[in-house]
Amino acid sequence: MFTPEQFRAKAAEYAERVKGSTIADETREFQALEKRFTALADNEQWLADNYDKTVHGPEDHPSADLTIADNEDLMLRCLGTAVVIQWGTLPTKLQRELFDNATAVGELSETAARRGMIARFLHKQH
Repeated sequence: MFTPEQFRAKAAEYAERVKGSTIADETREFQALEKRFTALADNEQWLADNYDKTVHGPEDHPSADLTIADNEDLMLRCLGTAVVIQWGTLPTKLQRELFDNATAVGELSETAARRGMIARFLHKQH
């Protein structure tokens, strides 16, 4: 997990890149990344400041008796979160492949509904 300071450092890095950029598309991309990392820093800071006001499991860290399925679920959630965070920076072709793979998981009869749900989710995030 990253700290608010690490996210802010990354935001500052992109702010510096904005200053040195002369290409409009590149400038917009750097500004969007700066904004995204600033939001992540603010979120992490809020979580740290309000830790005592949030709901926690029986332990603050994963239990040693997690099953393989639990660990796999956790890894998939972490990887999925990382992909969503970086979604806007991924090439369009890769976005399409990931989207198609994600919507192909599960029952075939639910594919259309799942495609709509995933598309709406990604649209809301970016």
